[in-house]
Formats: sequence, C-alpha cells, structure tokens
Amino acid sequence: MRTSTFAVLVTVLVTVSEPRDVRGQALDPHRTLARAVFEELIEINTTDSVGDNTKAAEAMAARLRAAGFPDGDFRVLGPRERKGNLVARLRGTGARRPLLLLAHLDVVEARKEDWSFDPFTFLEKDGYYYGRGTSDDKAMAAIWIAKLIRFKQEGFKPDRDIIVALTADEEGGDFNGMQWLVANHRELIEAELALNEGGGGSIKDGRYINNRVQASEKVYQDFALEVKNPGGHSSLPVKDNAIYHLAAGLARLAQFDFPVKLNEVTRALFDRMAATQPGPVGEAMKAVLRSPRPPAAVEALARVPYLNAMMRTTCVATMLEGGHATNALPQTAKANVNCRMLPGDTTEEVRSTLIGVLADEAITVTPVALSKPSPPSPLKPEVMGPIERITQEMWPGVPVLPVMGTGATDSLYLRKAGIPAYGVDGIFENIDDTRAHGRDERIGIKQFYDGQEFLYRLVKALAS
Repeated sequence: MRTSTFAVLVTVLVTVSEPRDVRGQALDPHRTLARAVFEELIEINTTDSVGDNTKAAEAMAARLRAAGFPDGDFRVLGPRERKGNLVARLRGTGARRPLLLLAHLDVVEARKEDWSFDPFTFLEKDGYYYGRGTSDDKAMAAIWIAKLIRFKQEGFKPDRDIIVALTADEEGGDFNGMQWLVANHRELIEAELALNEGGGGSIKDGRYINNRVQASEKVYQDFALEVKNPGGHSSLPVKDNAIYHLAAGLARLAQFDFPVKLNEVTRALFDRMAATQPGPVGEAMKAVLRSPRPPAAVEALARVPYLNAMMRTTCVATMLEGGHATNALPQTAKANVNCRMLPGDTTEEVRSTLIGVLADEAITVTPVALSKPSPPSPLKPEVMGPIERITQEMWPGVPVLPVMGTGATDSLYLRKAGIPAYGVDGIFENIDDTRAHGRDERIGIKQFYDGQEFLYRLVKALAS
C-alpha cells in the first residue's frame, strides 16, 4: 500500500516528538505522564525571590482534577499569595491511618547568567534531564502526582488514605509550607508515617553502591561569638585585644571534638556499611560499635568528614569580622560558629560546651534564632522491610543504609509532630558530581524512571 507524503510527514513528526528513554524506546503511558508533569514543574519558577509556588501547586491540582479527583480531595492553600501548598488525597478503606507523601515545590535561586542555559527550561541532553529543581525536589513531586493519578486509573483501593503534600519554602523564605500545615491544618496531613526526600542512592565509578534511608537529621544552630574592648590608638598596642581574644578561642575550638554518640540510625549505618568496606575502614566501623570504643577506630573514621559528622555534634567557624579602622585597636571582634547538633543534644548543652572550649570570659556566646530539634524515626520492620525487599528486586546486592541527614529537610516538622518520616526515593546519583543547588542541576533519565518504579512499588507495599 502506498503511503502519502502527508502521512509520512505526520509519522516522522510524531516519532520525533514522542518522549523516549535513554535507549531511544518510546515511554509507556505512566512514564510519559511523569515526564510531562516533571517538565511542567521545572518550567514554573518557584524561587523565593520572584517565583510562584502557588502557580505550581495549582498546575498540579488541575492535573488531578482532569484525572477525575473530586474537588473535595485536593486543596491549594497557604499563608501568602505566592506561597500556596497542594494537599491531595486518594481515599482508601480506612483500615489503617494514612500514608503521607511529601515533596517541596520551591527551589533555590538560579540566575540564567550562571548556567549554561535557562535554568527554568526543561532540557534533555546526554542521558540527563536538566533544570533547576530536577534533583531537589521536583523529581519527587512529579513522581508523587503521576503516581496518585496512576493509582486512580488502576482503581487501586489501599488499606489507608494516601496523602500527597507539595509545599513551599523548604529551601528558604518565611512561609515554610509543612510547618504551616502542621500548625494550621494538621487534619489534612495527619498520618501514621511519611515518605520524603533526604535519602537516595549512590553511584561511584558507575557502580550502584547503596540506597539510603534518612531516618534522622542533625539540628542546625548558629552561635554568635563576640568580644568587646575599649580599643585605642594602634600606635600604643596592648595585649588585651579583642581580635586576639577571639582568635585564640577559635584556635582552641578548631582542635576540639565533641564526644562520639551513636543512636539507632547511626549504629545501623555503621553496622551495614562495615560489611561493604573491606580493610581498615570496615574494621574501624565495627570497632566503634563496641564498648569501650577504641580511640584509634574513632580517629580513623573522623578523618572522613561524612563519617565524622555521623558520630558527633560538629561546630565550625563560618564568618569572622573585627575592628573599625586600620589605625585603631579593635573595639569589637565577632564570629559565627555553625553547629550541626546530634538529635538529643540541646542548644544550651552545646553553648555550655563552647564556652568551656573557648576558655575566655571575654568571649560571649549567644544562640542565633531558635533551633528546630526533631527525634529520629524508628527503623520499623514494616517500613524497612519493604524498602530492603524492593531494593534487592531492582538492584540485587545493593545494601540499604539508614542515615542521619547532616542538613535539614521538612521531615523535622513531621517528626516533631509525632509523624515518623523516612527520606527515601530510589533515585541514584553520582556522588562525585552532585549538582543540587548548583550550576546546571540535573538528574539521570534512567535514574528518574527507576525512582518512579521504586516508589510505585514501595507506596503500594506500604498502603496495601
């Protein structure tokens, strides 16, 4: 049968425009939907300065409405015009309390002149999707929306309601969406447990090495250090110098280490990592689990910044200023010390330790703002079991590692509210080339769709 020129042209156009995976194969309907949602989210600017989180939330609400969700099962709400949050619900039988799926829609600032292309244009290139928010955190947001629609299409009736919350101001700004929802609309996000960002898989030299579950996070706390002095003329120097006082105290702090304290999460981390680390590092991981801990083992692990941060509270000087004129003795000297405290360590305990380490009454130590501590989420078999099983199904031999986040996520607000939260997404990235918050942020195309499949299986397992 002869094919007309028009028909050939149409076929070519459809073939070229049809979304494909890294192997050049056409995407199935579920991946096609996830990609479309992902592209739409990336191309909506949701920065704090000029972006519009509400626009992104309403775009996702429109997709749910088109998929047949009744208006009563999703809402866009927030404390300010540009700071809207989406909360949506797929209703189950109610046999168990809900499962909450969380992601944030806001992104860190991105200037076009700092990138190789427009950061708010969704770009597919060399096996990656590029754009601000691709890895933090719009991939997860797109997956949650596509998943909720897929469940609706499949007629899935879970044992519990599945709630999706897409929120504002996780990266910064004055209107954090999860904090606001917990305080003002707790009934909308009330759940037995939650899944969020904070975990993810690691790739090293092309090899998948672990799938992480963030079950705890350290507590952010800044301290202002200050020394005041009468000052004077620089031609008549004295030993009582504000800069010298502060510098000597900071030098003592530089040599200090907080004591090692392991909790359920970090003990499990070292126990599981030890099995994958041959040689002295693996042996040191085993040794720190013993009591008493061999000092040599602690010292060996402390040489690796990440492992050191897993073992103890850390405090480090991050900003310094002093003096008021080049020809005058300084009347003030100031420093900021940034601490990442272990769960359970309090601001006052750490402040008292700093005062003792600085060992100079001339240096005042004042907390900057209030810390936001949160308890670790328990490593329950009913949560960890499905994660481990699905990980082995998809990536045989890859270990699951419980981790304590050294940064901060919105999981802290849920944990404080009594809702255990677990950072896990099954999206693997090269640990030697992470670009979240940076130039030309990207996510592997294969890894995005693998994460979509991982989370589909995991949510179904947790909700059935």
